[in-house]
Amino acid sequence: MNHGNKVNHLGRTASHRKAMLSNMAGSLIIHKKITTTVAKAKELRKFVEPLITKAKDDTTHSRRMVFSALKHKDPVKELFGDVAAKVADRPGGYTRILRTGNRLGDNAELCIMELVDYNETYTTGKKAPAKTRRKRAAGAKKSVAKPAAEVSEENETAVAAPAAGKKSKAKAPKAEANATPEVPEIEQPGEGTPDTEDSAKTESAEDAI
Repeated sequence: MNHGNKVNHLGRTASHRKAMLSNMAGSLIIHKKITTTVAKAKELRKFVEPLITKAKDDTTHSRRMVFSALKHKDPVKELFGDVAAKVADRPGGYTRILRTGNRLGDNAELCIMELVDYNETYTTGKKAPAKTRRKRAAGAKKSVAKPAAEVSEENETAVAAPAAGKKSKAKAPKAEANATPEVPEIEQPGEGTPDTEDSAKTESAEDAI
């Protein structure tokens, strides 16, 4: 029975467990992503997320508290520098666990643990647009129906306008045709038909006789 046992000792002594979580937290802060088992990742989440929250308040006391947990200067510098600025607007939930399957040797459940704001696959960098509320006008104007006489007059004018346009288009080509008179063909001098040439030869022969 596992009643009341909220802490997973991970099969280690207290000192060994504390040193392991400190080392894993430093690797996660520097590399932003580590591969481990699901059981260790769940315990690491409880260890590292309070440290990230303390890094938002950059004071001497906060730095000393974080250094006492991580035991190294490089993760502390990275945490209070780049990581704190990246997660400044996030109110918690700084890490994500992605399960990757079971290990071949002992069938342990593996996962990838990463900082949420450093994964470009899930973070697009675009904020959702704010929803705007529209107010309806109190007294909306209703369309007034026109009397039947006005509607019939508008329809008649609309029908008459296209008919007038068609008549004017039909008359235009006739006016252009009347404006250009036909010119008769003029024969050029020196050109004669064969019949006229034969008659001229016969007349000259009779005169000679």
